[in-house]
Amino acid sequence: MNRCVNIIAHLFNAPLGDSEAAIGVGTVGSSEAIMLAGLAFKRKWQNKRKAEGKPYDKPNIVTGANVQVCWEKFARYFEVELKEVRLRDGYYVMDPEKAVEMVDENTICVAAILGSTLNGEFEDVKLLNDLMVEKNKETGWDTPIHVDAASGGFIAPFIQPELEWDFRLPLVKSINVSGHKYGLVYAGIGWVVWRNKVDLPEELIFHINYLGADQPTFTLNFSKGSSQVIAQYYQLIRLGYEGYKNVMENCRDNMLVLKEGLEKTGKFNIVSKDNGVPLVAFSLKDNSSHNEFEVSEMLRRFGWIVPAYTMPPDAQHITVLRVVIREDFSRTLAERLVFDIEKVLHELETLPSRIRITAKIILADDEKAAAANKEKRDLEKTREITTVWRKFVMQRKMNGVC
Repeated sequence: MNRCVNIIAHLFNAPLGDSEAAIGVGTVGSSEAIMLAGLAFKRKWQNKRKAEGKPYDKPNIVTGANVQVCWEKFARYFEVELKEVRLRDGYYVMDPEKAVEMVDENTICVAAILGSTLNGEFEDVKLLNDLMVEKNKETGWDTPIHVDAASGGFIAPFIQPELEWDFRLPLVKSINVSGHKYGLVYAGIGWVVWRNKVDLPEELIFHINYLGADQPTFTLNFSKGSSQVIAQYYQLIRLGYEGYKNVMENCRDNMLVLKEGLEKTGKFNIVSKDNGVPLVAFSLKDNSSHNEFEVSEMLRRFGWIVPAYTMPPDAQHITVLRVVIREDFSRTLAERLVFDIEKVLHELETLPSRIRITAKIILADDEKAAAANKEKRDLEKTREITTVWRKFVMQRKMNGVC
């Protein structure tokens, strides 16, 4: 595990000496990694506030509304306020300027996403760092940055090595990455690395020696297998830098094939970016007759599971479909998917639109309601006539006529 941590730390440009060991740990996915990083930020902030004699009971964390649900879990489980930067039309990641505006003296860190789950886009960590450096100078705070690189951590270093998002930026204190996404390992492995020792409070680390030597441990999970760690080390050694670079470039090229194929249909708007995670997020240009959820449902008949979902606030009126390009998603599969999507669109065009169907249902319901009302009125009229007739008969009997 230590070898994997060191390799990943160097990949993220951690400022380590020649013989200095990196600070990090293997986790069960990026969710645990984020929990551990968040705990480190919270404890360090609390210690600082205690030393200054200031309140330390209302920590908060600033993120974009596009964060993965594990950030919400961290905030709820560990009693940290989650301050989210809302999205907007055409901009589906955290706006660094708005994020910095939301930072206050109780902010334990700002979380940036390198590879949004929604559209794969890399957030501008460099701009966020520069803005936070200025704000820290003005306020005297030292608010740090965490980079959630669950998807992009094994992509950016290989196909965008010039992009500054990692420990080259002074305020980036920790980074998490998923080995089971683009680290090319099966599910159940994540990593979190810290810039240096001072960024991980010592009181969070436990030391055990009953296995024959001192072993530091900092985890939330307990007994777990080592197969994923071994698989990660194997991939790092077997593929090396050039191997990972070839895989990521191939994923990007196949992503472009799929994107261009969808654009040629003339039916879709592309929501994703070319310089992020190799995925294609797209929405229908005209969803007045049929929507993205119908496309997703019909694609299942051809063996494709393409999720459709709405964006977070304030872009929830936007619905997208998303296809993630992995190592085994070939150019042939990309072309076949485009072909199947075209067939689905053709079939949908031959079907009545959901608006017309809804209108027919409403009309039928109205007709049923009208018929029921008429029947009710006729019954009430009959009862009224019967009541009048009974009264007339009773009066005649009382008068001795009948």
